[in-house]
This record gives sequence, structure tokens and C-alpha cells, in this order.
Amino acid sequence: LRKKNFHISLPVIKKNNQMDFHKWSKTEPLIINKYGIPEPIAKKIIYPDILLVPLVAYDLKLNRLGYGGGFYDRYIDKISKIKNIFTIGLAYSFQKITKVPINSFDKKLNCIVTEKEILV
Repeated sequence: LRKKNFHISLPVIKKNNQMDFHKWSKTEPLIINKYGIPEPIAKKIIYPDILLVPLVAYDLKLNRLGYGGGFYDRYIDKISKIKNIFTIGLAYSFQKITKVPINSFDKKLNCIVTEKEILV
């Protein structure tokens, strides 16, 4: 990806439970945050064009059930006011459910990729 001038960024949780993405390369160390998740040390904030989004469950309408913190929903809401972003949910097919319970603050994904299919 670097050879094609793509920049990789990883999430960093801020003190107010907001999230930003900071530039990272495989040669740079990571530190473990209070949730046990590795974060880059670099302070350069990146606004990604493509966002790979974790999930617990998903449905055929491209809704996702996250891990309960709302970090990605808040981030997608914030960055979509700045620029267009393409969101890709990464899942296994066994995580598919009939209907994800959604609220007004939940953000629908642009696509979901599993080992068996790509939903758009």
C-alpha cells in the first residue's frame, strides 16, 4: 500500500471518548491503551478515505452491531461532515443476523466483507 502512496492509520481513543485516526507504519511502535488496544504513538491525525470497521454482528441492510462504545458511529458521523468516507465492515458469515437493532445514532456501512460474500 505504501508503494501506491496509501497511508495507514490506526484509531486512537481520546480522553473524552472520541476517536481519531493517527498515521502509522509497521516500523513505528504501538502503545497499549486502557482498553488493551494497540495505538500509534505518532500524533499526525489522518482523515481516512476508507475505514475498516469492526463489528459483532451485521444484517443484510448493512447495519452493524458494534462493541457498545459508539466510537465508530461517532467517528463516522464526525468525519462525514468533513469529507466523503467509504466504510467497510469486516465480518465472518456466522456474525450475520436477521435484523440488527438500530438507533438514530447508528451509522449504516457502505459494504460488508466476509469470507463468503461482499454485501453492497
